[in-house]
Amino acid sequence: MSVADVALTPIQRGLGFSFAHYSVKSILVFLRISDSTTMPMLILDSDSIADLKLKIQTVCNEFRVTRQRLVFCGRELARNASRARDYGVTDNSVLHLLLKKLCDPLLVTVVTACGKAFDFHVDRRRDVGYLKKRISKEGNKGFLDVDDQEIFFRGERLDDNRVLGGICGDGNSVIHLLLKKTVKDFLLEPLLLNPAVKLPQAIDDMIGRTVDGLNKGNPPVRSAEGTGGTYLMQDSTGLSYVSVFKPMDEEPMAVNNPQQLPLSSDGQGLKRGTRVGEGAIREVAAYLLDHPKSGPRSQVKGFAGVPPTAMVRSFHKVCCTKDAKVGSLQMFMKNDGSCEDIGPGSFPVEQVHKISVFDIRMANADRHAGNILTGKGEDSRTVLIPIDHGYCLPENFEDCTFEWLYWPQAKVPFSEDTLDYIDSLDTEQDITLLQLNGWDVPEAVARTLRISTMLLKKGVERNLTPYQIGSMMCRETVNKDSAIEEIVREAHNSVLPASSEATFLEAVSMAMERRLDELIK
Repeated sequence: MSVADVALTPIQRGLGFSFAHYSVKSILVFLRISDSTTMPMLILDSDSIADLKLKIQTVCNEFRVTRQRLVFCGRELARNASRARDYGVTDNSVLHLLLKKLCDPLLVTVVTACGKAFDFHVDRRRDVGYLKKRISKEGNKGFLDVDDQEIFFRGERLDDNRVLGGICGDGNSVIHLLLKKTVKDFLLEPLLLNPAVKLPQAIDDMIGRTVDGLNKGNPPVRSAEGTGGTYLMQDSTGLSYVSVFKPMDEEPMAVNNPQQLPLSSDGQGLKRGTRVGEGAIREVAAYLLDHPKSGPRSQVKGFAGVPPTAMVRSFHKVCCTKDAKVGSLQMFMKNDGSCEDIGPGSFPVEQVHKISVFDIRMANADRHAGNILTGKGEDSRTVLIPIDHGYCLPENFEDCTFEWLYWPQAKVPFSEDTLDYIDSLDTEQDITLLQLNGWDVPEAVARTLRISTMLLKKGVERNLTPYQIGSMMCRETVNKDSAIEEIVREAHNSVLPASSEATFLEAVSMAMERRLDELIK
């Protein structure tokens, strides 16, 4: 069933119940799938977000539950157990549906000017430029060099940045190969907010390899996944990705967001406590604060394995129409997929614990299985790679979300090695490090980092597991405050309005210790 079919399907037939039967407790909502497609749905007042996603899947099997991200009034409906009405969904509300793209291969048949046909199996997320390099690699078959190719599909000449999955939608399409010449015009440079700071060698190498790819005429490839603009940067061969560029002006609810999300009316980001346009800064902060066990960062890999990330300025016709854009550039990590693709039972305990320590400390508001990649280490054991940290270090704890809470490894006590690492963390040094790298850390963000690190340290002193500590930071439902929010409120009510930050944090510490001691009784 296509999107168009869904839009035209009567509500009664699509969902299996009538207006009359549920007239008292039913809600009519509209699901916006694209600019031109809006789908009416009848749901129950008591429906949870999980129920709503299942109903969407029932209407159209293509919209699998695991592919869905729902947004209402600029806020992602991320808590599956919460009811839709908890998010303020009422009659005639418009929900935006974003779909994670499938990764099934695409069969493309290339027909040369002399009539010869050749088949290529290509990831549908790849673009025309990548296909040209695959074609050029088949030199023994007499194919043209990349610079001498021009690709046509149904009479239309295709630019190098066109994504194949959006062109060849039927999964088995014929394209035609002719001739062309290309023009190169690009910019990519690190944005050093503090000239006294020297970039780590890993970031220098990443930027250098990305520039080499652009020099060879390999354009950025815009990803159709995610809620913001994401561009995959290619190496000099055009067969591998080197890095991932996320412009600040294309973040969710920003002015140039490619997913057509509504603009933020008050500057709030998709997650409470974050600001539109600050995702790139938080991505870099996550890399800087993911210290290696040895102390201040001097290696590629930190404790949790956050990929090397830097602020850059970039210009290319694929992502810029006029001026260069500022955003984060993160090293592309080779992987076998994400944690959404397999069950958590096979994940090593230490790998889950590293990510749990990082998420608790950073008060991550967007940790789900889709932004933890899986790979293989040198010993062939499974390695977890955390990515997408634009919603770390929020100004409050309202939207903290840790999917690993529901994994069995979260109920296993921390190892001595991990406890030593937690003991070595120093919040004031962390804040100084962020300031040294050019981020004028807002006081509310600094307070979040101090309180979350305090909870982590006090929790492990009492031998609490990641599950017990993480549960204190996450709300059970949208409208029920988490334990950490209650602790902060109790501390706020116990001090005078003009009290210093140190006095307030001391009140937080006392309230936190009382709550933790009650937990272990």
